[in-house]
Amino acid sequence: MKHRLAALGACLVLLSPLAAAEEWPEWRGPRRDGSSLETGLALRWSETENVAWRTPIPGKGHSSPIVWGHRLFVTTAEPGELRRILLCLDARGGKLLWSRDVLVAPLEKINHLNSYASSTPATDGKHVFVAFQDRGEMFVACYDFEGNKVWEQRPGKFFAAHGFCSSPLLYQDLVILNGDQDSRPQGPAYLVALDKATGAQRWLAPRPAGVRSYVPPVLFDAAGRKQLILSGSASVASYDPDTGKQLWIVDGPTEQMAASLVMTQGIVFVTGGFPTLHLMGIRPDGEGNVTKTHVLWHEPRNPKAVSYVPSPLAFKDWFFVVSDGVVGGGAHASCLEAKTGKIVWTEKLGRHHSASPVLADGHIYWPDDDGITYVTKAGPTFELVAKNAIPDQCFASFAISRGRIYIRGLKQLWCIGAGRRE
Repeated sequence: MKHRLAALGACLVLLSPLAAAEEWPEWRGPRRDGSSLETGLALRWSETENVAWRTPIPGKGHSSPIVWGHRLFVTTAEPGELRRILLCLDARGGKLLWSRDVLVAPLEKINHLNSYASSTPATDGKHVFVAFQDRGEMFVACYDFEGNKVWEQRPGKFFAAHGFCSSPLLYQDLVILNGDQDSRPQGPAYLVALDKATGAQRWLAPRPAGVRSYVPPVLFDAAGRKQLILSGSASVASYDPDTGKQLWIVDGPTEQMAASLVMTQGIVFVTGGFPTLHLMGIRPDGEGNVTKTHVLWHEPRNPKAVSYVPSPLAFKDWFFVVSDGVVGGGAHASCLEAKTGKIVWTEKLGRHHSASPVLADGHIYWPDDDGITYVTKAGPTFELVAKNAIPDQCFASFAISRGRIYIRGLKQLWCIGAGRRE
């Protein structure tokens, strides 16, 4: 019996690296919060150190790569040819498996910090879902893993002065997208759910204000129920993901938002905003308008601690966030107590940050626009572990899968780490 237990224990030890392997199927990963359960990832790299492979990516885009099995998907755009493109690569070696022109259409107006391929695709392991803007409408398409188009849909009008970004969220048999837009004269802002199999509309929820925002919704298990929560359109609001019914709403704290939400200790964390910057903690157990009852704490106008574009992280008792660097003398990373909003530490990082940090194995990876990634310990004491530079700009958030970190640079896609044997 002892020998059997010893053998079983040995097997579990051998299998543990594989058990920790995760797919990275959507914006910000399997939980849409930037966290990975993988261990043993590379902490240090350079142009020549710990690079498994790198490959040029045609065109330009700020969308993040996604990974399922040995397939990596990423979108890009060739503005001179009016093409928006879905690429499929072998995640093990970077070989291009196929490329599809998803959309060929006139270009929309964008901000100089945006791109024509900013929405991260999503996959359920059988199909890939992508979103772009097409002549004043949201355009969504579904492809199988061999590159065959299954369906395309235009779920609603869309116009935003700074361009388009709406990364699909997959929930059961639904594809859910945020349609926050500048309403007049296009029509109201909306949150929409499409049928994964056909693209048909399953529900549509009106948003409270016609103001452009770029926040992908996040699905939480909160207060004993599934909640689809997002900020923007001059509010923070929760919806039933099955029906689109609004559960609760907090007014404000400002008009436009771009950073995704995270949650820990039963507290939803909000960061960002235009025209004013805000940090906010909300209890997600209310009904109706909970502006006066469920905002636990609120820190306005702190340019060093507030992020507008990069999304935050949640870990144990803390929230972690990096400011963009537009104001405040460069970008600063901060750690906050989740329950109080108290700032535990703030430290200077890069010149400017657009990509969102990721969390794995007790470490936070903070990429800046200049291709430098700051690696720190995740905790109430700031500890810089490494500072890694590659000769490429970086505006896209990382993907992590099977022991490797995937970095979408402006010129190339980089694969960092040795990976796992499978």
